[in-house]
Amino acid sequence: MVPNSDKTFAIADLSRELGVTARTLRFYEDQGMISPMRIGQSRAYSHSDKARLMWILKGKSVGFSLLEISEMLDLYDLGDGRITQREVTLKKCQDRLQTLKQQRNDIDHMISDLKGFCDILEDLVQDAQGGYSHSRTSKNT
Repeated sequence: MVPNSDKTFAIADLSRELGVTARTLRFYEDQGMISPMRIGQSRAYSHSDKARLMWILKGKSVGFSLLEISEMLDLYDLGDGRITQREVTLKKCQDRLQTLKQQRNDIDHMISDLKGFCDILEDLVQDAQGGYSHSRTSKNT
């Protein structure tokens, strides 16, 4: 069954469904990332608005800036069946993944270094508590 494309969402309903606050939706509107219709004083969000919000939230969850997400969203309406948008987004995701892998590698090295330093300090503390001199040959150097 195809969803009714005329159906709109109230801000409270959409924010609840997406797990964000109404203030968050208004913020993305203020940033020009979504443009809900107005019915009187109320906002009416379309399926397109909902899809854009889902894209925004996914982008934020994996560490993209609002500028990067906006650039990806702007490629939606090029008339090429979203091919360019998907290609650009894929490249950005691959680059982000590489950055995260490098950060994880850097963190793993820092953890290893920090564990070694903790081991040295634990030995020094134990030596000091046992009345030993602080001048000793370290097994870790």
